[in-house]
Amino acid sequence: MTKTASTLERAAMGQDESALAPLGEGVYLHGDVIEPYRALVKAAQAQGFELSIASGYRSFARQLAIFNAKARGERAVLNDAGDTVAMDTLSDLDKLWAILRFSALPGTSRHHWGTDMDVFDRAAMPAEYQLQLTPAECCRGGVFAKLHEWLDDYLPGSLFFRPYRVDAGAVAPERWHLSYAPTALEFSKQLSPERLARVLAAADIELKNVVLENIPTIYQRYVCV
Repeated sequence: MTKTASTLERAAMGQDESALAPLGEGVYLHGDVIEPYRALVKAAQAQGFELSIASGYRSFARQLAIFNAKARGERAVLNDAGDTVAMDTLSDLDKLWAILRFSALPGTSRHHWGTDMDVFDRAAMPAEYQLQLTPAECCRGGVFAKLHEWLDDYLPGSLFFRPYRVDAGAVAPERWHLSYAPTALEFSKQLSPERLARVLAAADIELKNVVLENIPTIYQRYVCV
């Protein structure tokens, strides 16, 4: 990565797309990740899997739209059991924690970097199957269980890893979320509570007051993982 500091800072927040490259089907990844990802796909293919990306790069604007829709009640917020949270019964602070369990705050999503991706096994999907990206799909008996069992063995010897492998009490585990470590590490160095607060203060974000009041906690619990 040879970008200037200011470009890296903006890219870390999902506000600069100059380092992205198209992968096909509307999916973009950081240019440094394209070939390693293709090698991962080839290794999976040799085992009978059709490893595919459901979500790659996601901009700040897109993450903001998702967050705002959930905060306004226009998009469902789910709990760990997969049930819809009754957001209208919660305080603004509890609304924030409920959203952040499964959706990153704009400016904090690893998808901003183009280094992270949500994957699935296209070959394992029955006809008309609707992809959900839920724990049930990835666990024993789930439609993508075999892919993830293979990844359990393959990832430790590769440069990809699962950043949300375990439940630390904040971000929910996501076995389907993979990250390319070398490039992701460079982006993670660009983040800070102060930079995040500055970007969000200038954004048209719902729950802005409670978000800004809790930046240190958000950063510690949901970013430094």
